[in-house]
Amino acid sequence: MKTRILVVDDELSMREFISILLEREGYEVLTAADAATALERLAASPVDLVISDVQMPGLNGLELLAKIRSSCPDTAVLLVTAYSTAEQAVEAMKLGAYDYLAKPFKVEEIKVLVRNALEKRDLQRENLVLREKAKACEGFGSLIGSSSRMREMFSLLRKVADSPSTVLILGESGTGKELAARAVHDNSQRKGRPFVAVNCGAIPETLIESELFGHAKGAFTGAVGERAGLFEQAQGGTLFLDEIGELPLAMQTRLLRVLQEREVRRVGGSATKKVDVRVLAASNRDLAAQIKEGSLREDLYYRINVVQVTMPPLRERIEDIPLLIEHFSRKHGTTGSSGGIITSDALQTLMLYQFPGNVRELENIVERSLVLNSDRITLESLPPHVRGSGKRFDLHAAVAIPDEGISLEPALENLEKQYLLKALEKSNGVKKKAAELLGMSFRSFRYKLAKYGFAGESEEA
Repeated sequence: MKTRILVVDDELSMREFISILLEREGYEVLTAADAATALERLAASPVDLVISDVQMPGLNGLELLAKIRSSCPDTAVLLVTAYSTAEQAVEAMKLGAYDYLAKPFKVEEIKVLVRNALEKRDLQRENLVLREKAKACEGFGSLIGSSSRMREMFSLLRKVADSPSTVLILGESGTGKELAARAVHDNSQRKGRPFVAVNCGAIPETLIESELFGHAKGAFTGAVGERAGLFEQAQGGTLFLDEIGELPLAMQTRLLRVLQEREVRRVGGSATKKVDVRVLAASNRDLAAQIKEGSLREDLYYRINVVQVTMPPLRERIEDIPLLIEHFSRKHGTTGSSGGIITSDALQTLMLYQFPGNVRELENIVERSLVLNSDRITLESLPPHVRGSGKRFDLHAAVAIPDEGISLEPALENLEKQYLLKALEKSNGVKKKAAELLGMSFRSFRYKLAKYGFAGESEEA
């Protein structure tokens, strides 16, 4: 379907000139001699862009602009006038015009403005779709996703939230293990009580015992007073032990006793104190391998692994990437709550990227792009190593089977998505050519794109 443009000008020669110019560019052009006729045309059939003169009998261009923004907010408006003033230009931009062009103008100038106005309108539409999907998607706490992997995980987290059981959260760095732990706490009967998080690998070995269990006055050099440990600080609430596999073996023994007896003794103290704390633990390591190599106590592993939750890496749930981009663009956008706008080629590139840093890396990429590119995410605003990732599609990595096994159907769907995006990239977004590259009919290819919610590209061969 051709892009439709409505030209509004009381001068017949100007209407004809702009119409011929734009029709040669491949647009479908409608015309109107005044604002009233233009509004009738818009009511009968929507258009993508309105190019309107300012000085006209009846309603002028600014008044027409105000009515269009009210009744057809999705339509871009470009104003043209022979009587340009600074005040008029400011008023036009305030009312929502894409731009303000003074007569006489150069042919190339109006061509560029039309292309840019339509591109911005298309990007806004795509961003609106992303926002609607983000609103409709499932979530748990601050976790976001609508993929089958995430829906299964949300269901499991909801079930364990209200139980007193210890939960072990596994996953690569950046997958959101602490967000999952906070969501469990916030949806449990302990919400409103303390949530205390500690990275076990970030505390020096000489201080970790005091950090967890506290110390008595004079217990060691520098202990000038008593100090409650993290278990006591989390009383009645939740203690999240991140990277629990980093704990020294001696500390693992003490931690195991605290989990069994539900009481702590401060370093240098003699009295014990009962603690009512739910423990959630996390690790990005292979804990089973640590047990075999002797760096993790087996009895501690089984004590913390009552319920196991595995956070999927981002490369295994690529259909969630648009939702996450929308979320992070709203979070980090600097021009307002609507967040940033992402172009189709940038989105395709991100969905081809493997994301070794997972969701945390995606957030950093989005924030970087918005800061460097004025709240717009384009291919050029992505880091160089991400822009080149589409050329390094690794089929061997795509079919790798992890030690814990894999669900074949979601894995095949993920591989299919990768090929769809790779074909679109290779065909520069032309669907018919992409379908041919995959040996598919155009109808089947379009169906697959719709099935996985990918942004539409040009359908021309």
